Amino acid sequence: MSYPRMLRIKQIFETAPPIADIPTAVRYELERLELSDIRRGETVAITAGSRGISNVAAITKIVVEELEAMGAVPFIVPAMGSHGGATSDGQLDILRQHGITEESMGVPIRSSMETVQIGETLGFPVYMDKIASEADHIALIARIKPHTDFRAEIESGFYKMMAVGLGKHKGAVTCHRAFVRHGYQKVLENVGRELLKTGKIAFGLGVVENAYEQTARVGLALPEEMEREEKRLLSLAKSWMMKLPFNDIDVLVVDEMGKDVSGDGMDPNVIDRFAPETLDMSCGPKIVRLVVLDLTEESRGNAIGIGRADFTSKRLVEKIDRQATYVNALTSLAPESAKIPPYFNTDREAIDAALSTVDTIEPGVAKLVRIRNTLVLGEVEVSEAYAPLLENRKDLLQLSEPKELQFDQYGNLPPLKPWSPDPKQHSFR
Repeated sequence: MSYPRMLRIKQIFETAPPIADIPTAVRYELERLELSDIRRGETVAITAGSRGISNVAAITKIVVEELEAMGAVPFIVPAMGSHGGATSDGQLDILRQHGITEESMGVPIRSSMETVQIGETLGFPVYMDKIASEADHIALIARIKPHTDFRAEIESGFYKMMAVGLGKHKGAVTCHRAFVRHGYQKVLENVGRELLKTGKIAFGLGVVENAYEQTARVGLALPEEMEREEKRLLSLAKSWMMKLPFNDIDVLVVDEMGKDVSGDGMDPNVIDRFAPETLDMSCGPKIVRLVVLDLTEESRGNAIGIGRADFTSKRLVEKIDRQATYVNALTSLAPESAKIPPYFNTDREAIDAALSTVDTIEPGVAKLVRIRNTLVLGEVEVSEAYAPLLENRKDLLQLSEPKELQFDQYGNLPPLKPWSPDPKQHSFR
C-alpha cells in the first residue's frame, strides 16, 4: 500500500505557563489551613486518585508535610471508585505507579473497598470509604478538568472525588445508575453536599494543568468555598484544553491508550467520540477512522474505551485484563466501551485497514494524523496533505521535512518520541 509521507509539527497552544516552583505554590495555598478546624493530634485522610496528575507525588508529599507541621496525623486513602479492578491491592498498585507509596510519603496508605452509608439524596444512598469516614478530617487532592461524558459548571474535580472516588466501587455503581435518571451534575452536587454535611471534609486542593499537561494552577478551597472554587478552576481548565491540529482527519493513529491517559482510555474531548447518550456534545474534529496501537503499562490491562476505536493491534488485545476492563465498563454502565474492534497482527495491517476504508481517497494522499496519546499533543505527525495549510497557521510550527512512515522489521511503528531536545520546553501565548 502507498502511505502518505509524514512531517512533524509543534502546536503552540493558548495556555498558561507551568508553575516554576510547585512546592512554594502549594505551601502558599496551604497557609490558609490556619482557618480550618484541624487540631493537633487529629487524623486526616488524604485522597489519592487514579488519574495521571503531573507532580502528584510531590504535591501529595507537601500536603503530608504541612499537615504534620500543624501537629495533625495524616494518612492516605485511594479514592478511585472501581479502578484497579475494584480491589484494594489493585488500587494500591495504581498509587505505586504514580510514585505514591508509604516509603515515599512517609505515612501509612490505608486501602479498603469497604464503605459506610453516610446519608441519602435524590432517593438513593450515599456511601463513603469506611476508613476515611473514621478519620477526624478528609483532605481532597483533585485535578480539576473537563469530564469525558458531560458538560456543566462542575465536572471532574472535588465533587466527583467525593461522590465517586470516596464512594469506592459501591458508591461509583450507585452514582452511575443515578446519572441516568438525574444527570451528572445534579448527582455529583447532591452527593458532594451530603459528604460536606458530615463535617469531615477539611479542604480541597485543586490542580489545573495547561495544554502541555504541566501544573499551571493550584488552589485551596475550604468546604464553604469548594463549589465556587471548582467552577472557577474548571473554567480555566476548559480555556487551556489541548486539541488536535486539524478538524478534517481521514485516519487518526493513536500510539497508546490507557487509564493513566484518560478515564476513557482516549479522551473523548480530544477525539470527539462520545458515548451514544452524549452525542450532542460532539463539536470537534471529524475523524473517519481511528486506529489505536497499544495499551500503556500503567493501565494494568484496563482497556476501557477501546470500543471507541475502529481498528487496533493484536499486541494491545493481548494486554487486556478483561476483569479490570469489564468491572470499569459495567460500573460506568457503558459496556460498549469495552467492545474490541477488528485487530491485526501488525501496526501496518491495522493502518492498511483504516486507509482502505476512507471513501475513495488514494492512501498516499490521505489526511493522516499520528499522536502518542490524547494527553500528549504538543508535537504530532501529520501527512503531507496538510502541508499547504501550515503557511497560514501561526499556532503550528513545522519541525521536519516529509518522510515515509517507518515500520520496523515486524511491521510495527517505533514509539513517537518528542522531537524537541527538552520536551518540557514549549511556547506559550
